[in-house]
Amino acid sequence: MTDLSQPFPVPFLTTVGDFAVAFVLGTLIGAERQWRQRSAGLRTTVLVALGAAAFADLGVRLAGPAGSTRVVAYIVSGIGFLGAGVILKEGANIRGINTAGTLWCSAAVGAFCGCGYSAEATLLTVFILAGNTLLRPLVNVWPAPSARGDFHLALISLLQRIRSRASNPAKMEIRAA
Repeated sequence: MTDLSQPFPVPFLTTVGDFAVAFVLGTLIGAERQWRQRSAGLRTTVLVALGAAAFADLGVRLAGPAGSTRVVAYIVSGIGFLGAGVILKEGANIRGINTAGTLWCSAAVGAFCGCGYSAEATLLTVFILAGNTLLRPLVNVWPAPSARGDFHLALISLLQRIRSRASNPAKMEIRAA
């Protein structure tokens, strides 16, 4: 059992710096979400990053760097519940999955900051922003579900033909259909 009467020393200015980095990085992630008018925008991502940083910092203070792993594990599962709250089902469409993922990643940024890994938090933020901005054009030109379904059916048909010919050695040659 950890003796909580003797917390691990973490300089106050280190905590201030870690929280400031979590705030700035959460703001960058939230600005992208706000600009796209998503349900969880600027304030939410900042609060998630700061909250995760605060809990991770507290874990380091109370149990040391090794003990903070439990706190980070609880951050991961707790943010999962928050993310579930932003996912909506509208008929056949499901909305908010990307926002939930962004909140989850914002918590990871905050946890990195709270544990003193600001450089890693910054790198993760760059990847989050790249994923949310640079991949958007690719998603917009992705084949429609019906086209993907047609491709899927063609692939299944091809695999069935290959399987049937493989089961009959006399028909091992594969011809273009």
